[in-house]
Amino acid sequence: MRAWLLAGWFVIGGFGDPLWAEPDEVECGVETRGLDVQFVPTPQAVVDKMLSMAGIKEGDVLYDLGCGDGRIVVTAAGRYGIKAVGFDLDPRRVAESLANVKSNSVEHLVTIQQADVFAVDLTPASVVTLYLLPKLNVRLMPQLAKLKPGSRILSHDFDMKGAKPIEVQTMGVEGQGGDEEYDDIQHTIFKWIVPWEKEAAEKGR
Repeated sequence: MRAWLLAGWFVIGGFGDPLWAEPDEVECGVETRGLDVQFVPTPQAVVDKMLSMAGIKEGDVLYDLGCGDGRIVVTAAGRYGIKAVGFDLDPRRVAESLANVKSNSVEHLVTIQQADVFAVDLTPASVVTLYLLPKLNVRLMPQLAKLKPGSRILSHDFDMKGAKPIEVQTMGVEGQGGDEEYDDIQHTIFKWIVPWEKEAAEKGR
């Protein structure tokens, strides 16, 4: 087990465990509300794998819900030449993402918005990426279900109860992408295609 101190809270992570801290409160316009999750970046090697699994093609539009430092939208734009939009409630992450976009010269393809992902119209997207807790993925399902048929949804580490993934990949990142703090952690990537197949209910429920 290892422990990290993030924003005044300890984050505990064992082998195969995602690393999460208690969320902060932030100013969002005139309203103060708590963040749904504490920012923990997706290792670059996992970003690369998620985008590969998405099968990105010309004309795709990627939405990253909870974009953090913007690495997914920046990679999607820089490597695949597609438009990408990142959404984050935390103004600190928005500022970090905007700086990342500028330093990688993808301003013509990437937009960053400070927004509550549960209030966002997702229908323009053909690819959606997530690194949210399972209950938040489930809460997003009504919005995700409105995506165009064939749209792909990729989630780092967390599934979406009630929706059967079409593909699940597990990987390590040792020595890849400069994310040494993740070397002893296994990462899981889930993929769904809209409309997704409903997951069979567990026996006894």
